Amino acid sequence: MKVKVKMNKSVLQKLSNAQITALEQTAEAVKTDVIASQVMPFDTGTMQNDSTSIDTSKSKQGEVAISVDTPYARRLYFHPEYNFRQDKNPNAKGRWFDDWIDGDKKDFAIKAFKKIYKRLTGV
Repeated sequence: MKVKVKMNKSVLQKLSNAQITALEQTAEAVKTDVIASQVMPFDTGTMQNDSTSIDTSKSKQGEVAISVDTPYARRLYFHPEYNFRQDKNPNAKGRWFDDWIDGDKKDFAIKAFKKIYKRLTGV
């Protein structure tokens, strides 16, 4: 038996680019869902609205990062025992990303990636 395979490089490149775009948009979807879930401590909104960003510099290697760049974010994140005000964000707590890592929303990123990738590629 003889098999001949011809690869369509332009389609493969399109699929590869769609993976990168879908990864970046998935990170944005997670960030948006975290904010919409109102789990971040909120006083003036600096940490949630101004200092939460997505680093896509390594997205071609399959890595994105959501970071909160304030001097106090680390302290608040790793001390869930603090009594967080809940007048502006009723679900405010420490370790606010845990629901998306291993909690109730752990499948959120996977489902979002699949949906975005499908929309981008039509596959």
